Amino acid sequence: MLEGLDPEQREVATALQGPVCVLAGAGTGKTRAITHRIAYGVRAGVLPPAAVLAVTFTHRAAGEMRGRLRELGVAGVQARTFHSAALRQLQYFWPKAVGGELPRLLERKVQLVAEAAARRRVRLERAELRDVTAEIEWAKVTQTTPEDYPAAVTAADREAPRDPAETARIYAMYEQLKQERSVIDFEDVLLLTVGVLQDRPDIAEVVRRQYQHFVVDEYQDVSPLQQRLLQLWLGDRNSLCVVGDASQTIYSFTGATPDHLLTFRSRHPDATVVRLVRDYRSTPQVVHLANGLLGRARGRAAEHRLELVSQRSAGPEPSWSEYPDEPAEAAATARRIQELINGGVSAGEIAVLFRINAQSEIYEQALADAGVPYQLKGAERFFERPEVRQAGLALRGAARAGSNDSALADAVGLAEQVGAVLGSTGWTPEPPAGSGAVRDRWESLRSLVRLAEDFGAARPGASLADFVRELEERAAAQHAPAVEGVTLASLHAAKGLEWDAVFLVGLTDGMLPLTYARTPEQIEEERRLLYVGITRARLHLALSWSLARSPGGRANRQPSRFLDGLRPGTAGAGRSTGGGGGIERGAAAPRRRTPRGPVRCRVCGRTLTDAPELKLRRCVDCPAQRDEALFERLHEWRRGRAAELGRPAFAVFTDVTLTAIAEAVPATESELSSVSGVGARKLRQFGTEVLALCAGEEPLAEAEDPLPETLPETGTLSSEK
Repeated sequence: MLEGLDPEQREVATALQGPVCVLAGAGTGKTRAITHRIAYGVRAGVLPPAAVLAVTFTHRAAGEMRGRLRELGVAGVQARTFHSAALRQLQYFWPKAVGGELPRLLERKVQLVAEAAARRRVRLERAELRDVTAEIEWAKVTQTTPEDYPAAVTAADREAPRDPAETARIYAMYEQLKQERSVIDFEDVLLLTVGVLQDRPDIAEVVRRQYQHFVVDEYQDVSPLQQRLLQLWLGDRNSLCVVGDASQTIYSFTGATPDHLLTFRSRHPDATVVRLVRDYRSTPQVVHLANGLLGRARGRAAEHRLELVSQRSAGPEPSWSEYPDEPAEAAATARRIQELINGGVSAGEIAVLFRINAQSEIYEQALADAGVPYQLKGAERFFERPEVRQAGLALRGAARAGSNDSALADAVGLAEQVGAVLGSTGWTPEPPAGSGAVRDRWESLRSLVRLAEDFGAARPGASLADFVRELEERAAAQHAPAVEGVTLASLHAAKGLEWDAVFLVGLTDGMLPLTYARTPEQIEEERRLLYVGITRARLHLALSWSLARSPGGRANRQPSRFLDGLRPGTAGAGRSTGGGGGIERGAAAPRRRTPRGPVRCRVCGRTLTDAPELKLRRCVDCPAQRDEALFERLHEWRRGRAAELGRPAFAVFTDVTLTAIAEAVPATESELSSVSGVGARKLRQFGTEVLALCAGEEPLAEAEDPLPETLPETGTLSSEK
């Protein structure tokens, strides 16, 4: 159990008595250290498996911990998120503590918050609804009641998105509606578990007899409510091991605070403290940049920063690129990704990370135009996708049938068996020629086959029934397998993940840090977000920004202040090894226009504000029928025309415009010109071809329009050139 551990990891693994605090920097092998600690303690007879509860913050992290323990031959240890551990206890003890069945768990609270707002005669747009929902969640994890919310916002120096008194009224009505309908939300799971353990000492004693040893991962992210639950689990005992890094505190807006980590020694003077600083993930060049970023940090968390030491051989210097506008930045990023893939880097080992989810659309478009598969982190849950649910049913049926299935009998390994079953649902080992929904479906099923390959390698001789049970456990924990493709994710969603190549994009002041980050504490949390992004990269790291939003727009943006002293050409800038460097200046992309004027959704009538919605003339959530076959034909035609003209594909038509055309299926030039994104010039240049495609005919290519690249703005909705 101790072989292969470095001295500090070994110290963690052998520290089995009393409180233990592990300060673990990014990429230092903390999961390895704590799982080996549990396994070593079990083998040594100090930690009975059934008496150990390991808690973390994501289902993926809990699933990884369970997998590591299984590989170490340790069974019976509970590795769960705070919420799943609390929910399990609440379900078991509710009949005894309260009586009857536990109220139904509310999967998504947004709809109920919207109804609560309507009851209070407050109309909330979609973005406002998300903000109010987030405020309610913050209030609950900080144990703030509706009547105390306005005062709590002031005390926490929190910038509320709406009038706190109004939010408090919506919050109170939301709680009333839940009670009327006998439902609870995820925050209630923790609150009610805390209430049961506080009010029923007999039940608390049963829990404490069951769980006697605790491990808490990502301890810098615990909220006051989670800390209170942990204290109730512990009682007066001290068999606790916490792991965290104050420099990776990025969820304070949800109520998370590093205070519990930073004050651990004062609360436990006899604690064993171990620092993990050997970075096994990233090259010296990446680590040097990460250390340099934190070296300029301020505040309490910065005082406890860890200076990482790379254990890898030297790699390429991080690249710095400046572009005139966002489309140019996205197109160049897609080209560089394609170069990496051509050079042997797997698409699944590449990520594009940005500050907010709204930045993803232009990168989705650029990657699709380049023919590069991608997956959007934080999109529809993997196990809720229709094709995955259908595959699960087929696999369960095949597992029950067993050897009676001739196709399964002929298959040799587990992965081949899974592939044979999925073949009955239409899956093939070779990817489809098209993209879009067809390719997404194939990638989902391919990820199940790859999961079967990994599962079979970890458990030789595993049966199809074993694999089905693994899938059921993963579905229950929402521990999805990786889907092959470039990952697009926000910096928050990237926490805990890593890739061979990482592209950090949109690094401008106002975006990172965001404009609303005004206090020193908020600014420093934005810096820590960039630190998290940098430390996701193993080998290749690219940082970029653009000076304007749109081609031809005003170039008034500045690179993020966090890059000062780090990027070439700024005071104090330096490189770790002296190789390469400099800022690449990108070329401008063809100019495009942004629609102007109020536009309403053609389905529900809501005023539209987002650019993709303006082009579609509907909310992205409103139902619409897209001709998928037409969309694929348009997509392939666009790729060919872009190649002929020597332009990026989106300079012909964007994906959103193609979607709008596939929804409208215009039959005349007049109908086509009414589609947002089809201006007069594009109508002249491509109109005949597009209308032929809409009619199911083969288009005849026209000569390139001789008009200049940039046209004067007309101010009309469909004025995209």
